[in-house]
Amino acid sequence: MSDAVLFDARADGIAVITLNRPETRNCLAEDVREGLYAAWDRFERDPALRIAILTGAGDKAFCAGGDLKEMVETGMRVPPREMFPLPYDTIELSKPTIAAVNGVAFAGGWMLAQACDLCVAGTTAKFAITEVKVGRSAPWAAPLIHMIPQRIMMEILLTGKPITAQRAYEIGLVNRLAEPAELMETALDLAGEILDGAPLSVRTARETVMIATEMGRSAALKAARHASELCYNSEDAQEGPRAFAEKRAPQWRGR
Repeated sequence: MSDAVLFDARADGIAVITLNRPETRNCLAEDVREGLYAAWDRFERDPALRIAILTGAGDKAFCAGGDLKEMVETGMRVPPREMFPLPYDTIELSKPTIAAVNGVAFAGGWMLAQACDLCVAGTTAKFAITEVKVGRSAPWAAPLIHMIPQRIMMEILLTGKPITAQRAYEIGLVNRLAEPAELMETALDLAGEILDGAPLSVRTARETVMIATEMGRSAALKAARHASELCYNSEDAQEGPRAFAEKRAPQWRGR
């Protein structure tokens, strides 16, 4: 992997992926896009890694969005769908992800934060979908309707104006706020809470949320029951109750 995206495979099962172009506010230039593709692939393929935290180098920007200079130079019209390494869209992931947002998350930066399962933000962070300011569009924002109310989404997209981290927390875009110096610690704490759970249970829980987001009530219940069978039939499903009865910490095996 290039130095445009850093990858830290921690011994505790957490992968920390860092956009490493602070001089360009971590914009999604070609080297960053390629680095992200490689990072997500490495994360998914490594069985020792159970959750990933995506963040940006420096304190000014998580990611300022697409590379507008590149768009001008190439005369880009409709971006190819596979241009951006987007979790659970152009990238297939079976594990949970957390965005740790420091500084601005504008346009493509918002896109990355939105695509992650959870989001922790520094109190000085700002979020914006700025495409109306540069004559572009944001089709990737469509799933946002499942995260925040319609009229708030409408205002964000139509005005292109930034919102504060506090406002993002209030509307449900952000899970937890942290002082900037404590951002990564807060994200790691959240990841650790998830790691406490049985691996197959965590995977099924995430799948249940996504199923419920995309289906009606009855269809979601049926699909979620089917998705849960692997978990129910696992060794961990017996270990959890046994550990509880024996008043000890469970020893998860992920199978």
